Amino acid sequence: MFERFTTSAREVVLSAHQWARELRHSHVGTEHLLLAMLEVDTDGPAGRALRDAGVRVDVIRDEVVRRVGPAPAPLGDAEAQALRAIGIDLDEVRARVEEYFGPGALDQPVEEPEETGEAGGLVQRLRGRRRGPRGRMPFMPRSKKVLELALREAIRLGHRYIGPEHILLGLLREGQGLAVRILVDTGVDLDDLKRRTLANLGKAA
Repeated sequence: MFERFTTSAREVVLSAHQWARELRHSHVGTEHLLLAMLEVDTDGPAGRALRDAGVRVDVIRDEVVRRVGPAPAPLGDAEAQALRAIGIDLDEVRARVEEYFGPGALDQPVEEPEETGEAGGLVQRLRGRRRGPRGRMPFMPRSKKVLELALREAIRLGHRYIGPEHILLGLLREGQGLAVRILVDTGVDLDDLKRRTLANLGKAA
């Protein structure tokens, strides 16, 4: 599928990873894809549709931070020593978790934050302590679905490529992610946004 992505669409995917990293999240969610489209596709069909619908990157970012917040910072050596002083050995905790749940249990991504709220904070910090700087973060199920639907939207429109506009259409079609909920809660008419995107592509809604 990714071979069909335009340069701009690939930049959206890379930017989504960067947004997740900047916000100290352990996954790439629909909210990061939305932020990336606003940042990357400023003059493209998706970026123009979002801008004309009144969507602003600073507003979306603030909403993501308000709802999700940054991930807890990894536990440092000073914190580990303080816990050890009261009888908690983090390496032993990790070993017992892996003994019970299997090797690498703490290396698996947690569910999307809108579904889990505050759960997993200590687990995330334990992960950070063991893993150090993160590489490419995983896409969560809903953001994966958005990319799959982007392909379907491109096929439906008779396009042989996948651009940011198809990702936006996929995001709107998926309809359940945090990005869509933020759009709705900030007063964006999703049907209007879809019409604007299609009009920018030269297609009738």
